[in-house]
Amino acid sequence: MKIKTIIVDDEPYAIEIIENYLQSFQDVEIVAKCANGIDAFRVLQQKKVDLAFLDVKMPGLNGTDLVKTLKNPPKIIFTTASNDYAVEGFELNAVDYLVKPIPFDRFLKAMDKVYYFFGLSNQATTITNHTPVKDNTDFMYLKVDRKMVKVDVAEVLWIESYGDYVKVALPDKVLVSKQKISILEELLPDDAFLRVHRSFMVNVAKIDSYNSISVEIAGKEIPVGRNYKNDAFKRLRG
Repeated sequence: MKIKTIIVDDEPYAIEIIENYLQSFQDVEIVAKCANGIDAFRVLQQKKVDLAFLDVKMPGLNGTDLVKTLKNPPKIIFTTASNDYAVEGFELNAVDYLVKPIPFDRFLKAMDKVYYFFGLSNQATTITNHTPVKDNTDFMYLKVDRKMVKVDVAEVLWIESYGDYVKVALPDKVLVSKQKISILEELLPDDAFLRVHRSFMVNVAKIDSYNSISVEIAGKEIPVGRNYKNDAFKRLRG
C-alpha cells in the first residue's frame, strides 16, 4: 500500500523539509505540493489523497478552514509555527500537530501514528533512511522583504543567527530572513555545511583557514563554539 500524500504550505522551504523527511518512508507517495489552501482544495477534489501535511496559517483559505470544507478529508497532520491552533486542530480529528521547526524525531512519532491508522504496524521495516535527504539540495528559497529569493546553496559563505532571523552571507551581498538557523541546518546538505557555533553555520568549501578558536571565510573570522569544537575540527582535519 502507498499512502498518497499532499503537502500544503505557503513557504517553499517548509514544503521541502517535509518532502525530504518523507523520502525516508518507502510506503509514502507524494501526489501534490501546494502553496495555498485553494490549490489544495482543487487537488483534493480531483485525486485520492490519504494523508495531508497542512499548514494552519496561510493567506486566503487557512488549513483548518480547508478541512472544514471537505466532506471526506484525508488524515491530517497540521504544521504551524505556533501552538495557538492546537486545540482546534485536534477537534478536527487531526492525527498530529507539529510545531515548526519540526525535528526529525518528532516527525517520526507523527508518522508512527499514521502507520497505525493505515494498519502498517511494522514501521521500522518501511523506513529507508532515518535522516533527512539533503544531498540534492542545489538551491533554497528565503523570505526577504516580502518575497521569496532563490539562493544558490553552493554560493553561501556562512549563515549567522540572531534571534528569529538569519543573515546569509553571499559573495556579493548579505540576505536577512526571518528564519531559524535550525531549519536551515536541517535543509542544507551535511557534506557541504558545518555548524561551528550556536549562531554560525559555514560552507566547508569556502573556509580559507582555521585555528583552535575560529575559522576564516572571505576575511571574516567566525568563532568556533566550545560545544561544537570537537566535531568541527574532526571534520576539518578529515
